[in-house]
Amino acid sequence: MSLIEAKVEVPPALADAINDILLEESFELWSIVEDILAKRAWLVGIFETEAQAQESWAVLQPLIQELPATATLELKTLAEAEWRDSYKAHFHAWQFGRLHWVPIWEKETFQLPAGDAVLWLDPGLAFGTGNHETTRLCVERLVEIAMRTGAKGHVVDAGCGSGILALSAAKLGFSNVRGFDNDPEAVRVSEENAALNGLEKSVRFSVDDLVSGLAGVEANVLMANILANVLIEFRRVLVASVAPQGTLILSGILSAEREQVITAFREVAPDWKFTSQTLGEWSDVVLTRP
Repeated sequence: MSLIEAKVEVPPALADAINDILLEESFELWSIVEDILAKRAWLVGIFETEAQAQESWAVLQPLIQELPATATLELKTLAEAEWRDSYKAHFHAWQFGRLHWVPIWEKETFQLPAGDAVLWLDPGLAFGTGNHETTRLCVERLVEIAMRTGAKGHVVDAGCGSGILALSAAKLGFSNVRGFDNDPEAVRVSEENAALNGLEKSVRFSVDDLVSGLAGVEANVLMANILANVLIEFRRVLVASVAPQGTLILSGILSAEREQVITAFREVAPDWKFTSQTLGEWSDVVLTRP
């Protein structure tokens, strides 16, 4: 199988702003790649066809302010080996507490400290290596809950990406864990990552949206690392899916959007406890049901 790489060189000074646009507008097939030493940056997308790449660029290009006229789209056909390896340079091992998240290609050399646990990951083209602030915010909250109250209850990862949050819950000892995503590729990668860790029988993944995925759910811990506008739109569904004394962890929220998210959720959960923390330019919002 071959895919099409779409590549546009952009000024390094615009890299952060472009990355924000990609996340805010859900351009999931595009990413920013930077060469710090060479002081160069590129906007890179992976598509099934040239027509799909051209169409996506036509929508994205007008959203990028101050894009120079010299920024032109270059298309290249990638063999399967090329596109499967392209993301590896951007995923590095990291940890929080006693849990480590490590690329599967480092398995032969990684030394796990005594008493710690490791989650091996091969994210493929799905979002979620843990290297992004939005994922880290969720993971840190999950680890804190497991330490504070124990790994018990029903955990749901809404918009599971590569499955990192759901699989982390299982590694922490939660036994009733489920994840879902509306992207079949994300679910496929999540299931592959479950198999890499021997967790295929411990975590259930499915292709669902927020409405079908949360139908009849009463989660003790519900994680939704999506986007602020989607969280606000489906706030009633999310709040209704949390069990009494349960926790709702919201992420994918720019710091500038945090108060908007809090205000929207206070309308539907006025008596819940709210907390928030910031990492870089991103924030989470955590709600605890009475």
